[in-house]
Amino acid sequence: MDANIDLKQENELLKAEISALSARIAEMELLIKFYEDQLLLSKKRQFGSSSEQSPDQLRLENFFNEAEEQVEPALPEPTYEEVTYKRRKRVGKREEDLSGLPVERIDYELSEEERACPECGGLMCDIGVTIRDEIEIIPARVVHKEHAVHAYGCKKCGRSGEYTPIIKTETPAPLISGSLATPSAVAHIAVQKYVNGVPLYRQEKGLGYDNVTLSRQTMANWIVYCAQNYLLAIYNLMKIYLLRETVLHSDETTVQVLHESNRAAQTKSYEWLYLTGVYAEHPIVIYEYKETRSQAHPQEFLKDFKGYLHTDGYQAYHNLPPGITVVGCWFHARRYWYDLYETVPKEKRNGSIAERGLVYINLLFAFDDEFSGLEPSERYKKRLEYSKPVSDEFFAWVGSLRALPKSQLGGAVHYALAQREYLENVYLDGRLDLSNNRAERSIKPFVQGRKQWLFSNTPNGAESSSIFYSIIETAKENNLHPFNYIKYLLETLPSIKTDNLESLLPWSHGLPDCCRVPVKLVKDKLKTYKDKGPLHQALNKLREKFRVPQGVTLE
Repeated sequence: MDANIDLKQENELLKAEISALSARIAEMELLIKFYEDQLLLSKKRQFGSSSEQSPDQLRLENFFNEAEEQVEPALPEPTYEEVTYKRRKRVGKREEDLSGLPVERIDYELSEEERACPECGGLMCDIGVTIRDEIEIIPARVVHKEHAVHAYGCKKCGRSGEYTPIIKTETPAPLISGSLATPSAVAHIAVQKYVNGVPLYRQEKGLGYDNVTLSRQTMANWIVYCAQNYLLAIYNLMKIYLLRETVLHSDETTVQVLHESNRAAQTKSYEWLYLTGVYAEHPIVIYEYKETRSQAHPQEFLKDFKGYLHTDGYQAYHNLPPGITVVGCWFHARRYWYDLYETVPKEKRNGSIAERGLVYINLLFAFDDEFSGLEPSERYKKRLEYSKPVSDEFFAWVGSLRALPKSQLGGAVHYALAQREYLENVYLDGRLDLSNNRAERSIKPFVQGRKQWLFSNTPNGAESSSIFYSIIETAKENNLHPFNYIKYLLETLPSIKTDNLESLLPWSHGLPDCCRVPVKLVKDKLKTYKDKGPLHQALNKLREKFRVPQGVTLE
């Protein structure tokens, strides 16, 4: 009897142990799958294309194209008729590319003696010219300028009295007292660093080839002095105008500053970015250097702002002052489904969960692209009519999925559901964007420059870089030539009154023509919306693809 009891207990213990081991094996298999997915994504990011374009089979024009399925081989081939027409010859691309450059013509002519006819000896006349186009690039030229200030005194008064009157010629004030700096020199150094990404040590070396001795420390001092003493006033005024807008974008990225107080040189600091929406009257880009990524920084910067703020999913943007509505980024949500799609074996992608999630979001972007030419009020209505049902069905479907939190699918599901409130805010106003890509593009010049100059030496240098980046990127947004605009500011600001700063802003009509970049004529983007085409039946096609009955809620 006791032996039977012992065997039963042993069997129960073995079953419990087997069950625990089976659960452990299942857990380890999921963990192995997770690490395999991460390894696959890591290899793709390292060696594959950085583009997140959908594969051909997921592009909507192919996904919803049923032409191949409806072909009837038995039908006769259609007949064709020949149509002839005339069209105006297009101006060549070379002529278009050269149209904005000054022309220096060199004529090659023969003398009268050389134009003697070899047959009769008469004078040959000009019967035509063949033009050969070339471009010539003249490198920057460094000139040593001497300002000779003449002084004049009265010899008669000097001989007859104790006081000798002396008069000096009036001269323009130096940009930096006791320095070799000029507006053109500082503008050139700034544009080389902040537009072309050439660090100061490389500029120092390049100038040395032209027998110009100018140390990187001197150039850094010029940059900091001009930013803090001249350009800061323009930067602060641009910030005031930016906060008057009602639609903004924001983003942040890392920057290393070596000599921050009570911080190690390896500690990461942050560059925050704020810029206006696409429908703003004046495009403005503001960079702001801060030591940390704390939510206190956007709270302080945006304390006087009221309106919509496009961001990514960073939590710091979800505790902003009242009156700010955060708009999420659908492109960030799409990235999770794209990464999940990349981890699915190619033979299993068709009809997969990853494909379905990706197609839903692709469809939203396809609709938004079609609505891009509409006025904001019309865009708002069309989004509610076509895009909102798609996102509603997407979230209903995502809510029905069951996935482990640490899996690739779990990450995509969690992000979509956690960010739903902010993602759906795009339907509140027709001026809003489906993604925060506008901020991503605007912060890219800083990221590309950082790869070259690597770090800032001091907080003053980081703040000065923020000022220069803000003014240069805003100038580019307003179709200004960065070098000419910075040079004009540094020529004007030392002698201008504070009340007249408005005339120096990048969108001011008072700027000289040399600051402006010729802009080619662009046709009006507004177009008439037509309720036709495959996109407007795309949701039904999507349901057919994944066998979703019409009107069924995916809970």
